[in-house]
Amino acid sequence: MSDAVGGCTRPRTTVTEAEVEALVHGICFKTGPPARLGVEVEWLVHEPRAPWLPVTDERLDAAYTALRTVPLNSALTVEPGGQLELSSLPAASLMECVDAVRADLDAVRAVLREDGLALVGLGHEPWRSPRRYLRQARYDAMEACLDRTGPAGRFMMCTTASVQVCLDAGHEEPGQLGHVRRWWLAHQLGAVLLAAFANSPLSGGRPTGWRSTRQLRWAQIGTGRAGGPPLDADPRRAWARHVLDAPVMCVRRDRGPWDVPDGMTFREWTRTRSPRPPTREDLDYHLTTLFPPVRPRGHLELRMIDAQPGDDGWIVPLAVTAALFDDQEASETAYRAVKPLAERTLGRPAPHNPLYRDAARDALTDPELRDAAGACFAAALDALPRLGATTGVTDAVAAYRDRYVARGRCPADDLLDTHDGAGPGPHGRETRP
Repeated sequence: MSDAVGGCTRPRTTVTEAEVEALVHGICFKTGPPARLGVEVEWLVHEPRAPWLPVTDERLDAAYTALRTVPLNSALTVEPGGQLELSSLPAASLMECVDAVRADLDAVRAVLREDGLALVGLGHEPWRSPRRYLRQARYDAMEACLDRTGPAGRFMMCTTASVQVCLDAGHEEPGQLGHVRRWWLAHQLGAVLLAAFANSPLSGGRPTGWRSTRQLRWAQIGTGRAGGPPLDADPRRAWARHVLDAPVMCVRRDRGPWDVPDGMTFREWTRTRSPRPPTREDLDYHLTTLFPPVRPRGHLELRMIDAQPGDDGWIVPLAVTAALFDDQEASETAYRAVKPLAERTLGRPAPHNPLYRDAARDALTDPELRDAAGACFAAALDALPRLGATTGVTDAVAAYRDRYVARGRCPADDLLDTHDGAGPGPHGRETRP
């Protein structure tokens, strides 16, 4: 078995079930003092004068070709539907992260303006149906795999955008900043962040009945693909088992279409060794095809926050999340605020539990989520000066708190207020994940 790289081949290292468990156990939670922060910001790309019309592939090709000549600190990638993503380097402070990504976004916007295009901060495309821009073997396989569970997979691939906050896993030792506590907090606080920043109530030009339709789409693709593991006392063990028991999306080939097995888990693949023995490279790829709301990648990647309106709207969820995880006092306040919410999960992993369902559908109209968000925003505002946040960042968080959290609202409510009231979408209201 070999991989073709630049006209050469390199041997593939096959893996056993026990080796997979050991590898995942070792690489997904790298512990130590929380010192680094990152953010991945995704954007829809629209024609500002007619945002309901699709942008042609030719225009996207031209814009993205031009962008590849622009020097950026962040990694620039394109999602299957043509969404644009910037992924920051790990930063040593909140403001280092903010300043680097803001500068990159300014450069990207300048190039897009030349092509008459703009970045739009919405969690879900409000008008257009899913249309795939990238035609690659991996996305052909992903589409074929996700189509088995219905249309949600194509929506997820092509019409969604988010703000993903990346945090260090935390200390090995127990405590407020220990990795076990931060793993638990990420899942419970995740529901509050989902509710507070919900920004995707429309699809096909009409309300879906959910304030975060983006989260609805992700939940609809299934527990094996978009679900998390049970909140075990040993997160490493729970995640390793989850990885092994998750379905394989595809078996890659050097040439031709990739195989798309139906229901085969990675554990089964290691045991049957068919259609070929799995390799370390296959494991690495398998890890990228799992989309839980909190994904351990050496660090913790929080994936439940919708893309935000405005050029700098992404800074508020980044700042709030950083404060609630990396400041000990704020972290303790957040832990106490969200602890009662855990009962509403009924012991089910996120996002396929009542707490995440209510957060995505009702957002801060839910009284308990509103109260928890109020306590968390207050704690974050107290902590941000201790993290070196500028007055501009702190003021932005305070303004968001006053405009939305204090009033039991989120950006989705603004979109619903300005909607023309045309009624449910062409296929009726969507009422359940």
